[in-house]
Amino acid sequence: QVSLVESGGGLVQPGGSLRLSCEVSGRTFSNSAVAWFRQAPGKEREFVAALIGNGGSTRYADSVKGRFTISGHNDKNTVYLQMNSLQPEDTAVYYCTIRAYYGVTSVSPQSYPNWGQGTQVTVSS
Repeated sequence: QVSLVESGGGLVQPGGSLRLSCEVSGRTFSNSAVAWFRQAPGKEREFVAALIGNGGSTRYADSVKGRFTISGHNDKNTVYLQMNSLQPEDTAVYYCTIRAYYGVTSVSPQSYPNWGQGTQVTVSS
């Protein structure tokens, strides 16, 4: 059974930074795509970033490119999302997810079967 537990969210001022963590159990990173999505109130869940395999390629949403960095620690089976230059529009619940990698990185939340409980990120002065 796959389990994902996110942590690291909180309240930060515009321009600040946060690092989210996601501990994954029940599935290894090899042959997997690990992704972060976010959902703001009244909006659909949207793709943020993905990491492929054991420290392999990455993919980012245009809205976070250059500000966010996804990385993984294989020994700890943990994936991180370093978020810099945060803006109020980054406010959302951030979710971690994982699925088998079939050669294409899906940005659709419907493609991912397992989700964590989410961690709230609020960017406000």
